[in-house]
Amino acid sequence: MTTAAGLRSIGATCLAALALWCGVAFAAGPTLGMMAPNFRLQDQNGEWHTLEQYRGKWVALYFYPKDQTPGCTTQACDFRDNIFAFRETGAVLLGISVDTVASHKEFAEKHGLPFRILADSSKQTAADYGVLTKLFGLLEVAKRETFLIDPQGRVAKHYFDVKPEGHSTMVIADLKALMAKQKGG
Repeated sequence: MTTAAGLRSIGATCLAALALWCGVAFAAGPTLGMMAPNFRLQDQNGEWHTLEQYRGKWVALYFYPKDQTPGCTTQACDFRDNIFAFRETGAVLLGISVDTVASHKEFAEKHGLPFRILADSSKQTAADYGVLTKLFGLLEVAKRETFLIDPQGRVAKHYFDVKPEGHSTMVIADLKALMAKQKGG
């Protein structure tokens, strides 16, 4: 019997092969059950973070396009407004965009963000997660996608085409469900 995760993995492999055959660049990120790519990035205060340092904890890693834009501000403030419910899960919340540390500092201070936002100025982490894209064919940004990473460092859930408003509530509910499943199984 083939699992949904297995089908997604097969689909990703087929899509990558088709893209190569057609001569199209394809950035594949991790699929469900795969180890999440490690990173070493600075937060808005200049402190370094790696995914490896959060091993043993659930991590909600959300990518967003650009500081100070309407959708990204809505999404960040949505997480901010639900931070107590999020913290009750015990999970770590990290935002990532390709903006600079200075831009993140201004963004976090302006909106009172009580969580880390990481600067992927080299764009390598966004590429590793398969979320790097070009806006209007010119500006490289991260797509608005979120990954839930389990305590062993594997991708447990991947949200595509995230809607900024209300996303945090969905992430919290899914984290609770995944944690309960892991505890019971």
